Amino acid sequence: MVELALGIHSCMMESLDQTINSYLDVWLGPRDPRVKGWLLLDNYTPTFIFSVLYLLIVWIGPKYMQNKQPFSCRGILVIYNAGLTLLSFYMFYELVTGVWEGGYNFFCQDTHSGGEADMKIVRVLWWYYFSKLIEFMDTFFFILRKNHYQITVLHVYHHASMLNIWWFVMNWVPCGHSYFGATLNSFIHVLMYSYYGLSAIPAMRPYLWWKKYITQGQLIQFVLTIFQTSCGVVWPCAFPMGWLYFQISYMISLIILFTNFYIQTYKKKASSRRKEYQNGSTAAVNGYTNSFSSLENNVKQRKQRKD
Repeated sequence: MVELALGIHSCMMESLDQTINSYLDVWLGPRDPRVKGWLLLDNYTPTFIFSVLYLLIVWIGPKYMQNKQPFSCRGILVIYNAGLTLLSFYMFYELVTGVWEGGYNFFCQDTHSGGEADMKIVRVLWWYYFSKLIEFMDTFFFILRKNHYQITVLHVYHHASMLNIWWFVMNWVPCGHSYFGATLNSFIHVLMYSYYGLSAIPAMRPYLWWKKYITQGQLIQFVLTIFQTSCGVVWPCAFPMGWLYFQISYMISLIILFTNFYIQTYKKKASSRRKEYQNGSTAAVNGYTNSFSSLENNVKQRKQRKD
C-alpha cells in the first residue's frame, strides 16, 4: 500500500515537473545543456518547494517561539558563519581566476566563448546558487534566538528571491555576463559572515566596528552591477538581452530596499541617539537634583523620627 502511494506520488511529481518544464522552455527557450542532470537544476519544483517552506517557517516560526525561551546557538553560529565565510571566499577566488583565464570582456560576455573557463564559472555558480539555500539558515537562527526584529521585508524578499532567480540563471545563462554580481556578492559575504561569526563570540563584540560599512558595500555592489549590466545593453554581445533588463530591475529593487534599511538603521538611529544624549544630559541634571532633594527629605525624616 505504501509502495503504491509512493508510486502515485512519484508519477504526480514527474507529471508536474514535465508540465512546468514545458511551460518554462516555451517561455524562455532552450536550456543550457551543460547543467543537465546537475543537483536541483533539472526541475524547478524542488526550488519552489524549498522557497514555500522557507516562507511558511518565517510565518509560523515566530509564533511557535512566542512563549519559549530563545536559544543561544552560539557554538553553531560560529561554525555556520565560518563555513559560509570560507565558501564565499572560495567562490570569489574561483570566479576571479575563471574570468581571468577565460579573458572575459567586462562590457559584455556571452556564455560560450570562454572555453574551459566557462565550465569553471558554471561549476562555481552552481555553488553560488546552492549557497542561497544554505543561507535560509540566517532567518532560522533569527527565529530560534527570537531576534524577530531582524526578519524584515528586505531580509525575506532577498533570501526567498535569490534562490529562485539563480535557479533560472543556472539553467539558461550559467556563465558569461552572469559572473559579475555573484563575484561582488561573494566578496561582500566574506566580510559579512566573518563579521557575524565573530559577533557570536561575546569577547569580540567590542572590536567589531565595520557593520555599517558592509551595508554601504552592498549598496556599492548593486550600483556597480547595474553599471556593468548596462554595458551589456549598450554594447551587446550574444548574451540574452532579457536577462540584462531583469538584472537591472532586480538591482534597482535592492537599492531601494537597502537604502531604506540603511536610513532606518544608521541615520535615524544616530539622530535618535543624539536626541537621547541631549535629553539624557538634562535628565542627569534633574536626576541629580531630585536625588539630592530626596536625600535631604530622608535625612529630615530620620531626624524627625529621632526627635
